[in-house]
Amino acid sequence: SEDPSVTLFREYLRIDTVHPKPDYDAAVRFLERVGTDLGLACQKVEVCQGRVVLILTWQGTNPRLRSVLLNSHTDVVPVFEEHWTYPPFEAVKDSQGNIYARGAQDMKCVSIQYLEAIRRLKAEGKCFTRTIHLTFVPDEEVGGHKGMEMFVQRPEFRALNVGFALDEGLASPSDTFSVFYGEKSPWWIKVKCAGSPGHGSRFISNTAAEKLHKVINSFLAFRESEKQRLKSDSSLTLGDVTSLNLTMLEGGVSFNVVPSEMAASFDIRIPPTVDLKAFEEQVAVWCRGAGDGVTYEFHQKCMDQHVTSTEESDPWWKAFSGVCRDMKLQLKLEIFPAATDSRYIRAVRHPAIGFSPMNRTPVLLHDHNEFLNEQVFLRGIDIYAHLLPALASVPPLPAEA
Repeated sequence: SEDPSVTLFREYLRIDTVHPKPDYDAAVRFLERVGTDLGLACQKVEVCQGRVVLILTWQGTNPRLRSVLLNSHTDVVPVFEEHWTYPPFEAVKDSQGNIYARGAQDMKCVSIQYLEAIRRLKAEGKCFTRTIHLTFVPDEEVGGHKGMEMFVQRPEFRALNVGFALDEGLASPSDTFSVFYGEKSPWWIKVKCAGSPGHGSRFISNTAAEKLHKVINSFLAFRESEKQRLKSDSSLTLGDVTSLNLTMLEGGVSFNVVPSEMAASFDIRIPPTVDLKAFEEQVAVWCRGAGDGVTYEFHQKCMDQHVTSTEESDPWWKAFSGVCRDMKLQLKLEIFPAATDSRYIRAVRHPAIGFSPMNRTPVLLHDHNEFLNEQVFLRGIDIYAHLLPALASVPPLPAEA
């Protein structure tokens, strides 16, 4: 009695693509099987050893026009099974139709929704002028550095002739659907403080710990100011403010030894409205204010701040938003608060929208007991089955004439 699309979704969820050892081969085999069943052309691109991007293609009637790209990632984040009601890789469905599995929201649902929307459109005998490509990429959950970041630089990506891309968004607990037209720049900064060492019984001056204390105070004072700014202005979302968290502390060898070096690591996510050069100068001021021997280094520093147009004059957005209006979907436009592979697509000058059609659903990505209700999942297929014809039928643009 289960809808075949739900059955396929649950089959995909049972493939263990969790880090640190995701079974990418099994995922690619599964998706290639589904693509072949749908009559889609298949191509595999190994961007580096053991990291394959699968491309499924539904050719348009005018392949010279720029294509529509449907992107999703195959990997999922680790789990703490003791906190789960059901085993996280068994895709158990409860009596309310909630399907529990790692990846249920992030983002194996979207992968299958793309495919099942195409299945429906093909069964109806539809064809469109623009080509539709589906890309299934690895390693998004660990930064995309051996996935989409490398793929967009390859000739195989350029050959896709992308005009517009859809990628993941977030669930929404309200009636609205979240739509992300840009995202924050992730900066991972390690601040190192060098100071005078000595015996733990003495009041030693100029210690690494004293300097680190000043650094942490400066960083966390800024964090508090951004937190209060978000709290005090109801028009702001998390994507509109800079988030900052102290995530690691290092230093020391023994209880009775004052260390000569200590370090703190910060995860900072900066919205596209912030001047990145000015923000780095602020970081430098905080470090200089802590004393001599204080340095910082970047472990990640994204400088791209491209956003996708949501003006009605933009033909891609007009097609997307028009379908949503026709379907009476309430949209909430936001900057994505974290980071997705869309940033790499935008960085090579292609418009991309983050959209996971899951409203009235708690946001549970990376959380315990991640689930998606089967009716919400099926509704998402219906939404894509309306979106894809509109996007793949966007009239030729001036540059394509």
